[in-house]
Amino acid sequence: MFQILVIDDDYSIQIFLKRMLEKQGYEVITASNGQEGILQALACPPALIICDWIMPGLTGIEVCDRIKKDPNLSTTFFILLTSLDSVADRVKGLDAGADDFISKPIEQNELQARVRAGLRLHQLNRDLQSQKLLLETELAEAAEYVRSLLPLPMSAPLAINSRFIPSRQLGGDCFDYYWLDSDCVAIYLLDTAGHGLRATLPSVSVLNLLRSRALKGLNYYQPSQVLTALNDTFQMNYQNDKYFTIWYGVYNRINRQLTYASAGHPPAILVSGKSSVTTELKLLKTPGMPVGMFPEAKYVDRACKIDNFSSLYIFSDGAYEITKSDGTLWSLDGFIQLLVSLQHSVDHQLEHILNYLINLNSKEAFDDDLSILQIKFD
Repeated sequence: MFQILVIDDDYSIQIFLKRMLEKQGYEVITASNGQEGILQALACPPALIICDWIMPGLTGIEVCDRIKKDPNLSTTFFILLTSLDSVADRVKGLDAGADDFISKPIEQNELQARVRAGLRLHQLNRDLQSQKLLLETELAEAAEYVRSLLPLPMSAPLAINSRFIPSRQLGGDCFDYYWLDSDCVAIYLLDTAGHGLRATLPSVSVLNLLRSRALKGLNYYQPSQVLTALNDTFQMNYQNDKYFTIWYGVYNRINRQLTYASAGHPPAILVSGKSSVTTELKLLKTPGMPVGMFPEAKYVDRACKIDNFSSLYIFSDGAYEITKSDGTLWSLDGFIQLLVSLQHSVDHQLEHILNYLINLNSKEAFDDDLSILQIKFD
C-alpha cells in the first residue's frame, strides 16, 4: 500500500484529502506545517507528498527544496497545492524540485489522476534505483574478482609492489608479473578502452592467456613477439570493438637488462641514481599501435641496463588524467615530477603517490581505473 503525506495548515483540507485518498486505498498521514511534514517524511519516507504552497513558517517551496535534497526521499513524488497559477510561480516551483501542481479549488478527478500518475513515476524511480544499486553491486563484485587475480607483492630477488583502484564504473586495467625462469621475470600492464564489464572481460582474458602461456610456440622472452601474438588474437572486429594498450617487459636479473615493448601505452618511468643530485630519468616506450586496432601492426623491442638503486614505474593513464579542483586536467609531466621528487625523499613511495593522487582528484571517485606497478632494483 502506498503512503501519502498531506502537509497543509488548513485542517479542513487535511480531512478532505485524507478521506478522499483513503477511499482510493492509500494510507494517508497528515502534518499541519512544513517542519512537522519534513519530520514525518524523514521518519517514514512516503511515496507521494501533497503540500500546500502558502503556509506559516516554512512555505511549500522550502519544504519541497529540503525534501528533494535528501537522498532517502529521492523517489518521493512531490505535488504542490496552490492557488497561484502564473508561469513565473510554476517555474519557481519546478526549480525547487516540485514534480506536479494541483490548483485550488481542488477538483477530485484531477487530483486522483495526478496522484495515480505520480505514484507510477515513484514506482518507476524505485525500480530504477534498485537496478542501479544491483548494477553497482555487480560492478563492485567484478572489481573484487579482478583484484583477486592480480599478483601478490614480491620481495625477493626483486621488490615489486602495486596499487589498483577501480573507477566507479570499473574499467579495463589489469597487470601481472611472474618468473619465466629462475633469472627472468615478465612484467606487464594493460588498459582496455572503455568502462564496465565489456572492458574488464578482455583484460581478464589476456591475463589468463599470458599467465597460462597458452599461446603455443611463442617466445615469451621477446616482448615484441608477445604483443604481435596478442594483436593477432584480440582483433577488435571480433572483441566487441575493444582494443587495449599494453606495456610488456622482461628483466634478466643476471645481466641486469630490461627488454621491453609497448603498444600505445604510456611510457614506463625509470628513475635511477643514489641521490637526488645524481638522479636520472628515462621514459621507456616503443612505437606501436594499441593491440587489436590494426591487423598488421608492428611492434619493436628496446633494451636498457638497470643501474643499482633504480625504480621502475608502470602505470595506466588513470594515474595522471585526473581532474583537479580548479577544473583543469593534470598531466603526465606532473606525474613524472612527482615520481622523481619521491625517489630519495621518502620510503613507501607508492603510498605517498596514491595519497597525493587522491587529494589531487576533485571527485569522490576516479574517472578511470588507476593502476601502478613499482619495481625496485637493489
